[in-house]
Amino acid sequence: MTDEANTEATRTPRGDWRDGLPESLDVPGDPASLPAIREIRFDSRQVEAGDLFVCARGERHDGHDFAAAAVVRGAVALLVEESRAAEFASLGVPVIGVPDPRATMASISAAHEGYPARSLKVVGITGTDGKSTTSFLVQAALRGCGLKAGLLTTIQCRIDDQVVPNPTRLTSQEAPYVHRMLAEMLEAGCTHAVVEATSIGLDLHRLDAIEFDVAVFTNLSGDHLDYHGDLQKYRAAKGRLFEMLQPAGHRQKAGVAVLNAGDSNWKYFAGRTKGRVITYGLEDADLDVFADEVMLWPDGSTFTVTADEDTVEASVRLPGEFNVLNATAAITAAAALGLDIYGATSGVAMCEGVPGRMERIAGAPFSVIVDYAHTADALRKVVATLRPVVDGRIIVVFGCAGERARERRTGLGAVAAEVVDYAILTDEDPRSEPSDAIIDEIAQAMIAAGAVEADRFERLPDRRAAIARALDLATPEDLVLIAGKGHESTIEYADGPRPWDDRTVTRELIAERFPEA
Repeated sequence: MTDEANTEATRTPRGDWRDGLPESLDVPGDPASLPAIREIRFDSRQVEAGDLFVCARGERHDGHDFAAAAVVRGAVALLVEESRAAEFASLGVPVIGVPDPRATMASISAAHEGYPARSLKVVGITGTDGKSTTSFLVQAALRGCGLKAGLLTTIQCRIDDQVVPNPTRLTSQEAPYVHRMLAEMLEAGCTHAVVEATSIGLDLHRLDAIEFDVAVFTNLSGDHLDYHGDLQKYRAAKGRLFEMLQPAGHRQKAGVAVLNAGDSNWKYFAGRTKGRVITYGLEDADLDVFADEVMLWPDGSTFTVTADEDTVEASVRLPGEFNVLNATAAITAAAALGLDIYGATSGVAMCEGVPGRMERIAGAPFSVIVDYAHTADALRKVVATLRPVVDGRIIVVFGCAGERARERRTGLGAVAAEVVDYAILTDEDPRSEPSDAIIDEIAQAMIAAGAVEADRFERLPDRRAAIARALDLATPEDLVLIAGKGHESTIEYADGPRPWDDRTVTRELIAERFPEA
């Protein structure tokens, strides 16, 4: 169990964690007599004197197994599953039994930080692809309207223009970190916050106790099925975001669901919310907000956006029709908050890009791009976007993560065989699985789809060697796409994560090969 997100220095709590406890508790005595705490921890190794330790179940470990160690380190109270409370009575600290420690961790985290989301306008964004990009574009739209806004995404967090790197590989951080960041945004003068909402984060209650004002849906395709089991459960997990929107009430505006009507799943999410629904999409005047007159360029797009009776000229500095859709989602989210569409459009146009998303790496005599595309659908979209601006081949370096659904590997292989000119199959977080076995599954899917090894693809597990090979193969007319990791700063192997950044490594290899370019 790791908790790098919770290593902050000692400070005075902003609120009282006890206010977030459920009314009915399995705890001896008066809940008001429970001790004040310093921090909320779920990793026993991070516990210090005065902390509360939450016994949360993780993917590999059960926090209950570390309760005694947490007390030795100074925990002054334990939050446990109510059916197991009696097991820890002898440890000498209050034991609080609840039905779901993870869910309660979110509510007490919000209370511990003084319920910051109640004082912010919060936009949540979910979908299979485009969440991070749309999150960055929403923050840009808000800033274009003259607002200070924070950002919580897979890639990084921002407090207005201050960058806070994502401390872990979690796509949605655990609740103590989330509410801490929201509180810091509020203290820094932010009025709005943009939160990327992943299916796993929603399912594990990491985003509970956030009062979302707007929830955005980008698209849906199969992903994380190793965790969820099937597409229906995956979709249902994302649906929790829309259930969290408040209906209209006394002195309260309804939350707004901003839904991509170009994806058939939008009606499902519309049915999951009691908030107001706004649809967006491309070239469909029946939608509430739509983009039209789209002109695609190698480094971005221009288009118009129509909302109500206003039509404004817009642009985005990211290539591809799917980024036009992401930009439209961001502008629609701003409109849902009642903001000026002209300011929102201007803000989106000023956004210089998103780290690791269609990021161009300079220095070679041909185009080189790093992108996070790690699903079949994402790879297909990226290649389709690049194809019109490439005279030669599209050479792709990619792999697939270990300990994840095998359907992702076969899907990537099938799409690569269909749309990629030449592929170099390599490592991408193999974790505890043998690299060769993962690569072979991708290779077999490519072969089944008609690709011939050595003619259309090769295998090279070492990712640095694979990128080098792609650079050596490319001619001035070609484009090299390094896919799957984007902004990430490690590769995960059986013995743990190792430092790695596709962008840094690619720049190093280009400098070695093309010093005069």
